[in-house]
Amino acid sequence: MSAITNPLMARPGGWILPYRGKVAMACLIVAESAIFTIFVVAYLYYLGKSVAGPTPAQVLGTPVFYTVCLLGSSFTIHRAVRLLERGRRGRFLVWWLLTIVLGGLFLYGTGREWHRLIYECGLTVSTNLFGTTYYSLVGLHASHLVAGLGMLLIVLRFAATGRIAEEHSARIEVISMYWHFVDAVWVVVFIVVYVIGR
Repeated sequence: MSAITNPLMARPGGWILPYRGKVAMACLIVAESAIFTIFVVAYLYYLGKSVAGPTPAQVLGTPVFYTVCLLGSSFTIHRAVRLLERGRRGRFLVWWLLTIVLGGLFLYGTGREWHRLIYECGLTVSTNLFGTTYYSLVGLHASHLVAGLGMLLIVLRFAATGRIAEEHSARIEVISMYWHFVDAVWVVVFIVVYVIGR
């Protein structure tokens, strides 16, 4: 009797589990995406239904410079992680700091816009439906940006004191996944609020 090998019965070559930090962050991103989806849908649903002004077309300016800063920070954080993987800690620190500066500029721009909308245009959360949904959606994004900047600053402190090394690159990449998520969400928010909503 000859033995016939069944390819379905053969043992796999070895499956390696993904890094649990990446899996956990992916799960968090999926959950947070659901929350952002609810806020985006609410913004779109109530768009144009305010009975009193101001309207988006009357008060919103397009934050192009600050958007470029935030989207550029995705490149800088990616570059920083790749440099850390290669053991280039000094360059990692420079690119990581640049990411923080770009994120901080974006947050500053959001604050300036809100100051103008509140004090010059009279748009608050309680002014009308547009104000409620605008501040809710953009504020949700801003709160995630603040959380991301907090994480980046903690890593910066560790890196500046020499406690971040090549072997930490997988953990640092998990933080970069969150930062990329915040950037990607801004693309959706930007399109919904400043392109479709105007």
